[in-house]
Amino acid sequence: MNAPSKLSLVTAVAGVLAGVGIGAATLWRAADLTVAQVAAARHKPETAAAAARNWDFWSIEIDNLASELKEEKGRLRQQAELIDQRAARLATEQQELDKVRQDLETLRKEIAERVIEIDTAEAKNLRTLAQTYSGLTPTAAVTVIREMDDVTVVKILSLMKPDTVAAIFEEMSRTKSADGTLARRVAVLSEKLRLSSPKKSSS
Repeated sequence: MNAPSKLSLVTAVAGVLAGVGIGAATLWRAADLTVAQVAAARHKPETAAAAARNWDFWSIEIDNLASELKEEKGRLRQQAELIDQRAARLATEQQELDKVRQDLETLRKEIAERVIEIDTAEAKNLRTLAQTYSGLTPTAAVTVIREMDDVTVVKILSLMKPDTVAAIFEEMSRTKSADGTLARRVAVLSEKLRLSSPKKSSS
């Protein structure tokens, strides 16, 4: 084989090898690109699925938290209603207590006005007056009594003997007054005399 033929053969072999190398390199690059694309394709669904799972997890947590908040709100509302009811009941009870207190105070005043008590300090003077008026005739005693207030009269009468008081009341019932007789005053004095307390120890 002459030199030109060898050169042509070498050139041809070199060209084939170059073509095979270029093809292999190209094929390798294509394979790498394909593998990368497949890996990317696999990675994307996994990432999306993971994101979906994470979102589902947070959605459940948020739902649970919302349910708990709703229950707590309902419980607080019930407590507020109970507190309002108790406050209203206490206000009503307070009003009732105030009314009872006022009624008791009114009753106490009425009893104080009706019940006449003789204080120890004035007992001596009242006994002296009772003895003095007991020595008067019923007519004279009535004349004096007409000028006195009911409290003083009752205190004096309470220290007299029942027979003396009866004679004075009988005379009063026959004595004329602006409204007829003094019988009405006899009734008032009798009621106060019934509720009177002859003695009260000084404190």
